[in-house]
Amino acid sequence: MKTIRYRRKREGKTDYKNRRRLLTSAKARLVVRKTNKHLTLQIVHYDPKGDKIQTSASTRELEKYGWKGATSNIAAAYLTGILLAKKAGPVDVIADIGLQTSIKGGRLYAALHGSKQAGIKISLGEKTVPAKERMAGQHAKVDAAVVEGVKKKIEESQWKK
Repeated sequence: MKTIRYRRKREGKTDYKNRRRLLTSAKARLVVRKTNKHLTLQIVHYDPKGDKIQTSASTRELEKYGWKGATSNIAAAYLTGILLAKKAGPVDVIADIGLQTSIKGGRLYAALHGSKQAGIKISLGEKTVPAKERMAGQHAKVDAAVVEGVKKKIEESQWKK
């Protein structure tokens, strides 16, 4: 007799073994999801009735701070990590990249590094983080002054806690 797997596992949307490991840590999760054009970060708490999103940030929001570059590069991911940390305040989290391929030096890790630098407590190896030049936008032909200007505007912004 053949058993039928869970629907989300059949659809390739959920790795239940990994999810269980993340949930048993009893920490909030910093969920990083990417699309072709954008990156979304969320701090999620487990609840038996369904996960609860505490805070979220997206590369779409960078426009409010003067970002005119692409929203799918490493510099934008780094700035979005800083934005999330600014919104959330100090919190202890565990990284959740889901079923996405883990690429050392990629934009997923740039976002995690940005949030760590801005005050979120997260375990992150230095070997996985992109080079400082890439986070400053030099590879994407973005002026480093623009990245620093947006970073400064995010850090100066006021968020209600």
